[in-house]
Amino acid sequence: MSASDSPWSAFLEFLSRLFGAPPPPPPQPDRGVLTPLQPRVLMIVYNPVVDTASGKKLIEAMGWNDPEQLAAAYIADVAECSDNVVTYRIAQRVELDEFPVKVDGFRYEPAAYVQVAQTNSGAHDPDTADYQAILARFNLLTRVAAGDFDEVWLFGGPYFGFWESGMAGAGAFFCNGAPIPNTAQCPRKFVLMGFNYQRGVGEMLEDIGHRAESTLARVFHSETFLQWAYDFNRQPPTVTGSTLNLFERFLCFDQIAPSRANVGTVHYAPNSRSDYEWGVTTSVPSCADDWLQFPNLPDPPNYRAMNARDWGDGDIRAHHKWWLKRLPKAAGMTGAVANNWWKYIVDPNNVK
Repeated sequence: MSASDSPWSAFLEFLSRLFGAPPPPPPQPDRGVLTPLQPRVLMIVYNPVVDTASGKKLIEAMGWNDPEQLAAAYIADVAECSDNVVTYRIAQRVELDEFPVKVDGFRYEPAAYVQVAQTNSGAHDPDTADYQAILARFNLLTRVAAGDFDEVWLFGGPYFGFWESGMAGAGAFFCNGAPIPNTAQCPRKFVLMGFNYQRGVGEMLEDIGHRAESTLARVFHSETFLQWAYDFNRQPPTVTGSTLNLFERFLCFDQIAPSRANVGTVHYAPNSRSDYEWGVTTSVPSCADDWLQFPNLPDPPNYRAMNARDWGDGDIRAHHKWWLKRLPKAAGMTGAVANNWWKYIVDPNNVK
């Protein structure tokens, strides 16, 4: 059988007829070259007019952050943390003079929404945005299949109902948000990020941090471990290094691995005793800096006393950058997993 007559070629031809362009070729193993990633983004900003007399839009009226500045800072932080392995590019930007519709068809009126946002009360239930409507409005499944862009960023205010991240496409899986149903006709998996412009870049980094945790847990088959690491009722901490894979070692913090902390999770720094506690000054032994040398992890690990001063004294953005910088980003493979973990986080099509 010739290459042109292969089942894969026939499948690509079918997809080309169906969507207008074939998907990229199947992911190839990392053969020792670290390939930079430049994912293309469709950026959708929901910014409705809320004062018809003045024409003021929501962001201006509420004094919230400029999505353009947020996106630029986020792109710069991800590039810095990945040593320029990942450089996002905005392929298209769209601004909408409307609120997103909810799953039950409800849509806020401007005055009612402003009241909810100002008082943090009276929000509509269910809160979740209608992702099927968003997919249809922008023809996302066809456009992603055609290669127009690789992921979608939704910018909105509080109570807009966006998940921090959710995945669509054939084989979509949990990535800190449930897989979006009825999207299997798109042959490429892609992520829709939900960013809140009331908040800052630190919260945006938290979104991709949780996306990284969920994605890498799937790569390493560590979903149960990740859930346990976030279980507030865990008793007792009994982690032993010999039973852990690389990602599980990365996630270890002192509470679950006494005197053997590594980098920790997005919510738990090496010395955290509770959720979101990034400002603890009590030192614990941690080998977090060993991960900057990956895949050449020292054996035995280089434990040293670490505390909040090492990751920003409680600042959310500083901690999350510290955490993201320690994600492996090297050429080659360790076992069946690429040493560049960013390739899985940024492109879910690399996840088997």
